Parts: sequence; structure tokens; C-alpha cells
Amino acid sequence: MSNLVNYVLKKLREDQVQMADYALKSAGASVIEAGTSESYKNNKAKLYWHGIGFLTYEMPPDIILQPDVHPGKCWAFPGSQGHALIKLAKKITPTAITMEHISEKVSPSGNIASAPKEFSVHGISKQCDGEEIFLGQFIYDKTGSTVQTFELQRDVSESLLCVKLKILSNWGHPKYTCLYRFRVHGTPGE
Repeated sequence: MSNLVNYVLKKLREDQVQMADYALKSAGASVIEAGTSESYKNNKAKLYWHGIGFLTYEMPPDIILQPDVHPGKCWAFPGSQGHALIKLAKKITPTAITMEHISEKVSPSGNIASAPKEFSVHGISKQCDGEEIFLGQFIYDKTGSTVQTFELQRDVSESLLCVKLKILSNWGHPKYTCLYRFRVHGTPGE
């Protein structure tokens, strides 16, 4: 019985996707803020000192490159369309991406209308400022698994250092869209 419990716990701790994530911050990936949408400003998340608001608390865009996926640990941008430019941990030939969001069951509001719906992924040639190469367009199914992996729709012959994630719509939230985690998978290049 003890072995079974240990086996189940080990499986729960393992990554579900079982592919290297080259967009992982702790591995060296980063968000290039100059090529990324502005964050959503929420006045309810303001810090006060003697009744004077002095600091608005918001999650930075690079939160999407970290494995901590708990309610509120997301990067929000205004509206239903936005983008993030990501410098990968190393040059790769990308083959798939993974989008992760919380489920309605753990959402404090009971819904995930701010989750991304339609999105596209583009590789960036040269050193993150070159031509965009379309890699695929996808739909995150909010009723499906919280972790969804998508095979890229276009093969790329060159190794890329950067990808751009473009959110084209969300599931109906009128004010903002929240991104929890985005991963990029592939084969290491030169």
C-alpha cells in the first residue's frame, strides 16, 4: 500500500506535459517587455499608506513563464487582445506549445471568462526583432483540461530564439484577459 501511495504522489509531482519547456523563466527565458502589451491596471489592487494610494500591485508579464499556477497568479492585460514577446532559454526548432489556465472550480469568481480563447503563435527571426513567422492558430477550450498542448501547424526549418504569443479573444470578460502559463517545446538548435 505504501508503494502505491508513493507512486501516486510521484506521478502527481511530475510534469503532465513531459516535454522540455524552453519558455521557462528559471531556465533562462524572459519576456521582452518592449514587445509586450501593457499590463491591466486594477485600482482595487492598490496599496495604501495613511489613506493615500501609492502603488498599484499587478503581476508582471513574466509570471506566464513560471510553473506557479494558482488563482490570481496570472498576467492580465486590458481587453481581449494582447501579445507577449518571449525570448526562449535557448535557440530551438519549435514543435508545440502548451497553454495553462485555472479551472472554474478553483476560480474565486466561479468562472474563467478572462481565459484566452483564440490565440496564435509566431516565431521571430534574427535576434527577436526580425520577421514574424506564423506557427499556428489555436483555441483554448475552457471546458477541457487546464493544461492543453498544441502541435504547431507550420514546420520551421531554422532555429528560433523568440516567439510571440498573440491573444486574439477571450471567453467573454469585458475588461481584461488573464494568462497563467505558456510553454514552448521543440528541438534544441545551434
